Amino acid sequence: MKSLVTGATGFIGSNVLRRLVNDGHEAVALVRQNSNLDAISDVLDRVELRYGDITDKPSLVAASKDVSHVYHCAGMARIGPGHVDKLHKINVDGTRHVLEVAKECNIERVVFTSSVSAVGITGTKEPANESQTWNLDELNVPYFKTKHLAEKEVQKAVDEGVDCVIVNPSYVFGPGDINFNAGGLIRDLYHRRIPFYPTGGVCIVDIDDVVNGHISAMKNGKKGERYILGGQNVPYKEVFDTICRIVGVPKVNIPMFPSLVKFVLKVTESARKQHKISALANTEILTSASKFLYYDSSKAIKELGFGQTPFEKTLESTFQWYKSYRLL
Repeated sequence: MKSLVTGATGFIGSNVLRRLVNDGHEAVALVRQNSNLDAISDVLDRVELRYGDITDKPSLVAASKDVSHVYHCAGMARIGPGHVDKLHKINVDGTRHVLEVAKECNIERVVFTSSVSAVGITGTKEPANESQTWNLDELNVPYFKTKHLAEKEVQKAVDEGVDCVIVNPSYVFGPGDINFNAGGLIRDLYHRRIPFYPTGGVCIVDIDDVVNGHISAMKNGKKGERYILGGQNVPYKEVFDTICRIVGVPKVNIPMFPSLVKFVLKVTESARKQHKISALANTEILTSASKFLYYDSSKAIKELGFGQTPFEKTLESTFQWYKSYRLL
Protein backbone atom coordinates (compact mmCIF):
# COMPACT_ATOMS: atom_id res chain seq x y z
CA MET A 1 0.00 0.00 0.00
CA LYS A 2 1.50 3.28 -1.14
CA SER A 3 -0.44 6.46 -0.41
CA LEU A 4 -0.23 9.81 -2.16
CA VAL A 5 -1.05 12.84 -0.02
CA THR A 6 -2.06 16.02 -1.82
CA GLY A 7 -1.75 19.20 0.20
CA ALA A 8 1.10 17.48 2.02
CA THR A 9 2.58 20.73 3.32
CA GLY A 10 -0.74 22.02 4.66
CA PHE A 11 -2.04 21.66 8.19
CA ILE A 12 -4.18 18.56 7.73
CA GLY A 13 -2.15 17.01 4.92
CA SER A 14 1.17 17.26 6.76
CA ASN A 15 -0.31 15.57 9.80
CA VAL A 16 -1.87 12.79 7.72
CA LEU A 17 1.50 12.28 5.99
CA ARG A 18 3.29 12.15 9.34
CA ARG A 19 0.85 9.58 10.72
CA LEU A 20 1.27 7.36 7.67
CA VAL A 21 5.06 7.22 7.89
CA ASN A 22 5.02 6.88 11.67
CA ASP A 23 2.73 3.88 11.22
CA GLY A 24 5.21 2.36 8.79
CA HIS A 25 3.39 2.99 5.52
CA GLU A 26 4.91 4.11 2.24
CA ALA A 27 3.89 7.70 1.61
CA VAL A 28 4.30 10.07 -1.30
CA ALA A 29 3.97 13.82 -0.77
CA LEU A 30 2.66 15.87 -3.66
CA VAL A 31 4.43 19.23 -3.47
CA ARG A 32 4.97 22.17 -5.78
CA GLN A 33 8.42 23.36 -6.82
CA ASN A 34 8.03 26.41 -4.59
CA SER A 35 6.38 24.65 -1.64
CA ASN A 36 7.58 25.50 1.86
CA LEU A 37 8.53 22.14 3.37
CA ASP A 38 8.83 23.32 6.98
CA ALA A 39 5.65 21.51 8.04
CA ILE A 40 7.09 18.14 7.01
CA SER A 41 10.79 18.76 7.70
CA ASP A 42 10.82 16.06 10.39
CA VAL A 43 9.71 13.31 7.99
CA LEU A 44 11.46 14.31 4.76
CA ASP A 45 13.90 11.41 5.10
CA ARG A 46 11.00 8.96 5.19
CA VAL A 47 8.75 10.21 2.41
CA GLU A 48 9.04 10.42 -1.34
CA LEU A 49 8.52 13.87 -2.79
CA ARG A 50 6.81 14.12 -6.14
CA TYR A 51 6.37 17.48 -7.77
CA GLY A 52 3.04 18.50 -9.20
CA ASP A 53 -0.10 20.52 -8.71
CA ILE A 54 -3.73 19.45 -8.56
CA THR A 55 -4.55 22.19 -11.05
CA ASP A 56 -2.15 20.55 -13.54
CA LYS A 57 -3.60 17.16 -14.44
CA PRO A 58 -0.57 15.76 -16.32
CA SER A 59 1.61 16.33 -13.26
CA LEU A 60 -0.95 14.45 -11.18
CA VAL A 61 -0.83 11.49 -13.53
CA ALA A 62 2.95 11.33 -13.17
CA ALA A 63 2.75 11.69 -9.38
CA SER A 64 0.21 8.85 -9.13
CA LYS A 65 2.47 6.20 -10.67
CA ASP A 66 2.46 2.97 -8.56
CA VAL A 67 0.21 4.63 -5.95
CA SER A 68 -2.71 2.61 -4.59
CA HIS A 69 -4.44 5.11 -2.30
CA VAL A 70 -4.87 8.89 -2.25
CA TYR A 71 -5.57 11.30 0.58
CA HIS A 72 -6.77 14.41 -1.22
CA CYS A 73 -6.10 17.04 1.45
CA ALA A 74 -5.16 19.88 -0.89
CA GLY A 75 -7.42 22.88 -0.98
CA MET A 76 -7.60 26.61 -0.53
CA ALA A 77 -9.25 27.75 2.70
CA ARG A 78 -9.70 31.49 2.42
CA ILE A 79 -12.67 33.33 3.88
CA GLY A 80 -12.49 36.98 2.97
CA PRO A 81 -12.63 39.32 0.00
CA GLY A 82 -11.30 38.25 -3.38
CA HIS A 83 -9.78 34.97 -4.61
CA VAL A 84 -13.05 33.68 -6.14
CA ASP A 85 -11.50 32.30 -9.33
CA LYS A 86 -8.53 30.80 -7.50
CA LEU A 87 -10.80 29.10 -4.97
CA HIS A 88 -12.78 27.48 -7.78
CA LYS A 89 -9.66 26.45 -9.69
CA ILE A 90 -8.12 24.73 -6.67
CA ASN A 91 -11.10 23.40 -4.75
CA VAL A 92 -13.39 22.38 -7.61
CA ASP A 93 -11.26 21.90 -10.72
CA GLY A 94 -8.38 20.47 -8.68
CA THR A 95 -10.65 17.93 -7.01
CA ARG A 96 -12.09 16.90 -10.37
CA HIS A 97 -8.54 16.34 -11.66
CA VAL A 98 -7.66 14.14 -8.67
CA LEU A 99 -10.77 12.03 -9.22
CA GLU A 100 -10.20 11.72 -12.96
CA VAL A 101 -6.63 10.58 -12.37
CA ALA A 102 -7.83 8.13 -9.71
CA LYS A 103 -10.07 6.51 -12.31
CA GLU A 104 -7.44 6.52 -15.05
CA CYS A 105 -4.69 5.16 -12.77
CA ASN A 106 -6.87 2.54 -11.05
CA ILE A 107 -6.44 4.03 -7.58
CA GLU A 108 -8.09 1.72 -5.06
CA ARG A 109 -9.58 4.44 -2.85
CA VAL A 110 -9.54 8.21 -2.39
CA VAL A 111 -10.29 9.99 0.88
CA PHE A 112 -11.35 13.54 0.14
CA THR A 113 -10.89 16.24 2.77
CA SER A 114 -14.01 18.34 2.45
CA SER A 115 -15.37 20.61 5.18
CA VAL A 116 -18.47 21.03 7.29
CA SER A 117 -19.07 24.13 5.19
CA ALA A 118 -20.12 21.72 2.43
CA VAL A 119 -22.74 20.22 4.73
CA GLY A 120 -24.83 23.26 5.59
CA ILE A 121 -26.52 24.24 8.86
CA THR A 122 -29.88 23.66 10.50
CA GLY A 123 -30.51 27.36 11.11
CA THR A 124 -30.87 26.71 14.85
CA LYS A 125 -28.58 25.46 17.61
CA GLU A 126 -29.47 21.91 16.59
CA PRO A 127 -26.36 20.24 15.13
CA ALA A 128 -26.44 19.31 11.44
CA ASN A 129 -25.61 15.79 10.30
CA GLU A 130 -24.55 14.28 6.99
CA SER A 131 -28.10 14.34 5.60
CA GLN A 132 -28.35 18.13 5.87
CA THR A 133 -29.21 19.89 2.61
CA TRP A 134 -26.62 22.50 1.73
CA ASN A 135 -28.05 25.96 2.38
CA LEU A 136 -25.16 28.39 2.79
CA ASP A 137 -25.56 30.24 -0.52
CA GLU A 138 -27.12 33.17 1.32
CA LEU A 139 -23.87 33.79 3.22
CA ASN A 140 -22.13 34.52 -0.08
CA VAL A 141 -18.85 32.90 0.99
CA PRO A 142 -17.04 31.53 -2.09
CA TYR A 143 -15.01 29.04 -0.02
CA PHE A 144 -18.21 27.42 1.26
CA LYS A 145 -19.63 27.24 -2.26
CA THR A 146 -16.50 25.68 -3.74
CA LYS A 147 -16.37 22.93 -1.10
CA HIS A 148 -20.03 22.17 -1.85
CA LEU A 149 -19.28 22.01 -5.58
CA ALA A 150 -16.23 19.82 -4.94
CA GLU A 151 -18.47 17.27 -3.23
CA LYS A 152 -20.66 17.24 -6.31
CA GLU A 153 -17.56 16.29 -8.29
CA VAL A 154 -16.98 13.44 -5.84
CA GLN A 155 -20.52 12.12 -6.19
CA LYS A 156 -20.24 12.25 -9.98
CA ALA A 157 -16.95 10.32 -9.84
CA VAL A 158 -18.42 7.74 -7.46
CA ASP A 159 -21.29 7.21 -9.89
CA GLU A 160 -18.65 6.53 -12.54
CA GLY A 161 -16.93 3.90 -10.40
CA VAL A 162 -14.33 5.79 -8.36
CA ASP A 163 -14.08 4.58 -4.76
CA CYS A 164 -14.06 7.79 -2.73
CA VAL A 165 -14.95 8.59 0.87
CA ILE A 166 -15.61 12.15 2.04
CA VAL A 167 -14.56 13.48 5.44
CA ASN A 168 -15.87 16.83 6.67
CA PRO A 169 -13.67 18.35 9.39
CA SER A 170 -15.05 21.28 11.36
CA TYR A 171 -12.93 24.11 12.88
CA VAL A 172 -9.53 22.40 13.26
CA PHE A 173 -7.08 23.49 15.95
CA GLY A 174 -3.90 21.85 17.11
CA PRO A 175 -0.09 21.89 17.15
CA GLY A 176 1.54 22.28 13.75
CA ASP A 177 -0.74 24.97 12.35
CA ILE A 178 2.21 27.04 11.16
CA ASN A 179 0.12 29.04 8.71
CA PHE A 180 -2.31 30.14 11.44
CA ASN A 181 -5.45 28.70 9.89
CA ALA A 182 -7.79 28.31 12.86
CA GLY A 183 -4.81 29.25 15.01
CA GLY A 184 -5.07 32.81 13.72
CA LEU A 185 -7.84 33.30 16.26
CA ILE A 186 -5.48 32.41 19.11
CA ARG A 187 -2.75 34.68 17.74
CA ASP A 188 -5.04 37.67 17.31
CA LEU A 189 -6.71 37.31 20.69
CA TYR A 190 -3.26 36.98 22.26
CA HIS A 191 -2.26 40.29 20.68
CA ARG A 192 -5.65 41.80 21.57
CA ARG A 193 -6.55 42.59 17.98
CA ILE A 194 -10.14 41.36 18.24
CA PRO A 195 -12.30 43.79 20.26
CA PHE A 196 -15.62 41.97 19.82
CA TYR A 197 -16.96 38.42 19.76
CA PRO A 198 -19.41 36.87 17.26
CA THR A 199 -22.84 35.89 18.55
CA GLY A 200 -22.97 32.47 16.89
CA GLY A 201 -21.22 29.23 17.70
CA VAL A 202 -18.71 26.82 16.23
CA CYS A 203 -17.68 23.16 16.29
CA ILE A 204 -14.06 22.75 17.41
CA VAL A 205 -12.07 19.62 16.59
CA ASP A 206 -8.53 18.51 17.40
CA ILE A 207 -6.07 17.86 14.57
CA ASP A 208 -5.17 14.44 15.97
CA ASP A 209 -8.83 13.41 15.91
CA VAL A 210 -9.12 14.65 12.32
CA VAL A 211 -6.08 12.61 11.27
CA ASN A 212 -7.50 9.52 12.97
CA GLY A 213 -10.73 10.12 11.07
CA HIS A 214 -8.88 10.23 7.75
CA ILE A 215 -6.97 7.01 8.42
CA SER A 216 -10.11 5.21 9.56
CA ALA A 217 -12.11 6.50 6.60
CA MET A 218 -9.56 4.93 4.27
CA LYS A 219 -9.90 1.59 6.08
CA ASN A 220 -13.52 1.52 7.16
CA GLY A 221 -15.45 4.28 5.41
CA LYS A 222 -18.21 3.41 2.98
CA LYS A 223 -17.83 4.31 -0.68
CA GLY A 224 -19.58 7.57 -1.56
CA GLU A 225 -20.42 8.39 2.06
CA ARG A 226 -19.52 11.55 3.96
CA TYR A 227 -18.40 11.64 7.59
CA ILE A 228 -18.47 14.75 9.75
CA LEU A 229 -15.29 15.00 11.85
CA GLY A 230 -16.28 17.47 14.54
CA GLY A 231 -15.81 17.97 18.23
CA GLN A 232 -17.68 20.06 20.76
CA ASN A 233 -20.20 22.66 19.70
CA VAL A 234 -19.39 25.87 21.58
CA PRO A 235 -20.74 29.45 21.50
CA TYR A 236 -18.09 31.89 20.29
CA LYS A 237 -18.30 33.78 23.57
CA GLU A 238 -17.17 30.65 25.40
CA VAL A 239 -14.45 30.00 22.82
CA PHE A 240 -13.14 33.55 23.21
CA ASP A 241 -13.30 33.40 27.01
CA THR A 242 -11.40 30.11 27.02
CA ILE A 243 -8.66 31.36 24.71
CA CYS A 244 -8.29 34.61 26.65
CA ARG A 245 -7.91 32.65 29.89
CA ILE A 246 -5.33 30.31 28.35
CA VAL A 247 -3.20 33.07 26.81
CA GLY A 248 -3.56 35.41 29.78
CA VAL A 249 -5.38 38.44 28.38
CA PRO A 250 -8.63 40.17 29.42
CA LYS A 251 -11.88 38.76 28.10
CA VAL A 252 -13.61 40.23 25.07
CA ASN A 253 -17.00 41.49 26.24
CA ILE A 254 -18.46 43.35 23.26
CA PRO A 255 -20.87 41.28 21.13
CA MET A 256 -20.84 41.71 17.36
CA PHE A 257 -24.47 41.50 16.32
CA PRO A 258 -25.09 40.73 12.62
CA SER A 259 -26.92 44.02 12.11
CA LEU A 260 -23.79 45.94 13.13
CA VAL A 261 -21.24 44.17 10.92
CA LYS A 262 -21.21 46.62 8.00
CA PHE A 263 -21.18 49.68 10.26
CA VAL A 264 -18.39 48.38 12.50
CA LEU A 265 -16.23 47.32 9.56
CA LYS A 266 -16.62 50.76 8.04
CA VAL A 267 -15.57 52.65 11.17
CA THR A 268 -12.67 50.26 11.86
CA GLU A 269 -11.34 50.21 8.29
CA SER A 270 -8.29 52.32 9.10
CA ALA A 271 -7.40 50.22 12.15
CA ARG A 272 -7.66 47.01 10.11
CA LYS A 273 -5.38 48.41 7.41
CA GLN A 274 -2.83 49.20 10.13
CA HIS A 275 -3.24 45.65 11.51
CA LYS A 276 -4.46 47.00 14.84
CA ILE A 277 -7.60 44.94 14.31
CA SER A 278 -7.47 41.37 13.02
CA ALA A 279 -7.92 40.55 9.34
CA LEU A 280 -10.42 37.99 10.63
CA ALA A 281 -12.76 40.95 11.08
CA ASN A 282 -14.20 40.85 7.57
CA THR A 283 -17.74 40.63 6.26
CA GLU A 284 -17.64 36.95 5.28
CA ILE A 285 -16.23 35.70 8.57
CA LEU A 286 -18.33 37.90 10.85
CA THR A 287 -21.54 37.12 8.98
CA SER A 288 -20.97 33.36 9.03
CA ALA A 289 -19.81 33.52 12.67
CA SER A 290 -23.18 34.96 13.63
CA LYS A 291 -24.66 31.54 12.76
CA PHE A 292 -24.48 28.39 14.84
CA LEU A 293 -22.18 26.15 12.83
CA TYR A 294 -22.91 23.12 14.97
CA TYR A 295 -22.38 19.55 13.79
CA ASP A 296 -23.16 15.99 14.84
CA SER A 297 -20.32 13.48 14.48
CA SER A 298 -22.33 10.44 15.58
CA LYS A 299 -21.89 8.68 12.25
CA ALA A 300 -18.09 8.95 12.37
CA ILE A 301 -18.08 7.87 16.02
CA LYS A 302 -20.14 4.78 15.18
CA GLU A 303 -18.59 3.76 11.86
CA LEU A 304 -15.03 5.07 12.11
CA GLY A 305 -14.39 4.87 15.85
CA PHE A 306 -13.91 8.63 15.81
CA GLY A 307 -12.78 10.23 19.09
CA GLN A 308 -13.35 13.78 20.35
CA THR A 309 -10.78 15.68 22.40
CA PRO A 310 -12.21 18.30 24.83
CA PHE A 311 -11.96 21.68 23.12
CA GLU A 312 -10.21 23.33 26.09
CA LYS A 313 -7.40 20.76 25.88
CA THR A 314 -7.09 21.36 22.14
CA LEU A 315 -6.87 25.14 22.52
CA GLU A 316 -4.34 24.80 25.34
CA SER A 317 -2.06 22.46 23.36
CA THR A 318 -2.26 24.73 20.31
CA PHE A 319 -1.23 27.79 22.31
CA GLN A 320 1.60 25.97 24.05
CA TRP A 321 2.92 24.77 20.68
CA TYR A 322 2.93 28.30 19.28
CA LYS A 323 4.59 29.53 22.44
CA SER A 324 7.28 26.83 22.41
CA TYR A 325 8.24 27.73 18.84
CA ARG A 326 8.03 31.46 19.54
CA LEU A 327 5.50 31.96 16.76
CA LEU A 328 3.40 34.45 18.67
